[in-house]
Amino acid sequence: MARRSVPILKQLLSKSSASDSPALLFSCFKSPIDAHNRSVTYMPRPGDGAPRTVTLIPGDGIGPLVTGAVEQVMDAMHAPLYFEKFEVHGDMKKVPQEAIDSIKKNKVCLKGGLVTPVGGGVSSLNVQLRKELDLYASLVNCFNLPGLPTRHENVDIVVIRENTEGEYAGLEHEVVPGVVESLKVITKFCSERIAKYAFEYAYLNNRKKVTAVHKANIMKLADGLFLESCREVARKYPGIKYNEVIVDNCCMQLVSKPEQFDVMVTPNLYGNLVANTAAGIAGGTGVMPGGNVGADHAVFEQGASAGNVGNERLVEQKKANPVALLLSSAMMLRHLQFPSFADRLETAVKKVISEGKYRTKDLGGQSTTQEVVDAVIAALD
Repeated sequence: MARRSVPILKQLLSKSSASDSPALLFSCFKSPIDAHNRSVTYMPRPGDGAPRTVTLIPGDGIGPLVTGAVEQVMDAMHAPLYFEKFEVHGDMKKVPQEAIDSIKKNKVCLKGGLVTPVGGGVSSLNVQLRKELDLYASLVNCFNLPGLPTRHENVDIVVIRENTEGEYAGLEHEVVPGVVESLKVITKFCSERIAKYAFEYAYLNNRKKVTAVHKANIMKLADGLFLESCREVARKYPGIKYNEVIVDNCCMQLVSKPEQFDVMVTPNLYGNLVANTAAGIAGGTGVMPGGNVGADHAVFEQGASAGNVGNERLVEQKKANPVALLLSSAMMLRHLQFPSFADRLETAVKKVISEGKYRTKDLGGQSTTQEVVDAVIAALD
């Protein structure tokens, strides 16, 4: 028996040391629900336990409130992190170079929301960051939190969105006065890359199904290429069920029977819509963690659209919900090879939500950001 165990152990060790795959960056999120049903929830990577420096961008509106909440909790946990803070705001023409250099050096960033002006020719700094750092995969985990009532139960959806092309390529111009042309760019390289990431994530996290979201019935070349790439990758993962759904039908299915979905892989624009819909179904954008990953860098932030970033009333009343960014920070801790700290943080957040005494207005309570933070700190084991 002992002799037969040696090659098996060597095989497991060789697999666990393959930490260069970008899929490992986000295979490290441990779903807060049904954890006992999943034999593999994340793949911890060996590390030396040395303290790490993380770039911190508080952002706009409620950003400083919720990033400040994370800083307080990290201090209370004595997490081995040091934050390198930079002021970046959505009305800037571009992300300051010193902030970009810091992320490239530290490899990891925690970011509050950045307000993107509507119209006016000002480009989104969020999109700039993704392109500059080649953060090609966006991941949002939408799930039911214990004790938080929602319309649907057993929701545990991971939306993986291509992050660098599609309608977000920013290629648009005025052909003649009154006529604007906007280009949607889909490439085989990026489509295969995001499909492989989705299947690797599903494989490493013991997920059973990957659904490709598309509109190939209308955009036969662009979305057709995306689907073709997904199908090619799916053939290499026979143990994972693969299916496809048209984006409009997908939205209808999400609001009627969301529990049918597991991992969803989408082009850029569809992913934004699908992730926000799934987040609303599972409890709201204020509790959904997520982030953006590339081959070398990762930026963690609120998972679904931070539509409340510029809510001045929340800022004045100091009642922004910090849960989403706290859970995103747990993802970051696992990525940095500190899974025990991530477990402590997730357990404390779930306990506070489950007890129901301290909740912000979007979750049916009247607590301030600081009251929620204090409750999380008190709940830390």
